[in-house]
Amino acid sequence: MPPTNLINLAIVDDHTLFRKALKNYLSGQGNIQVVIQSPDIRDLFRRLENSCVHVLLMDIFMPNIDGLEAAMLIRNEYPDIKILALSMCTDVSLLNDLLDAGVYGILSKTDEPEELIRAILSVSEGKIYRNKLFTEVLYWNKQIDIKKYNGNGSDVMLNEREKKVLQLLWDEKNNKEIAEHLFLGVRSVEKIRQDLKEKLNIKSTVGLLKYAINKKIIKINAQSYSDFFTQNK
Repeated sequence: MPPTNLINLAIVDDHTLFRKALKNYLSGQGNIQVVIQSPDIRDLFRRLENSCVHVLLMDIFMPNIDGLEAAMLIRNEYPDIKILALSMCTDVSLLNDLLDAGVYGILSKTDEPEELIRAILSVSEGKIYRNKLFTEVLYWNKQIDIKKYNGNGSDVMLNEREKKVLQLLWDEKNNKEIAEHLFLGVRSVEKIRQDLKEKLNIKSTVGLLKYAINKKIIKINAQSYSDFFTQNK
């Protein structure tokens, strides 16, 4: 959670009425401060030079640039910003690519406002937000034979600590909580996560979870497995 529990939030959406209505709603929450509202990525980058942002709400369809490219640019330039993608899109392949690009969750513009608040609070703590769209994307990813992971890290041996970190990520623990569980420093956990990405040639936390599910590293009981892959289908 950001210092003093105040979440600095940015909104980028080219629909002015939606953007301003969203700002007014979120500004009414005691622990959320909307510091930027931008109509496009160019304006967002200009404003980010002078603002500290913890969470970004980003429409995945904007003029001049698609959401995937925008997410990659933001992750490269501002890796500490947690991106929540806003979408009316049902293209699961595109949503899967967004998760691989490092967004922390995907919300539909038809979702209830309360879910948006839950998502913002979750990702501000460094947690992936697992909701309907997230589970549907991973269900799709699981159902097909993804050659991406065939041979990608297949000969890599993970030690017990690395496996425990993957399990705790699945259990929605942030770096601080993982560190406390494993009696490590937060920096050590950050290094383990980064080393895992480099070792497995995976770019995002969601990618790590996909890998761990496919390799049966994550322990999922029958009920949670069913909930994860069929919830809200």
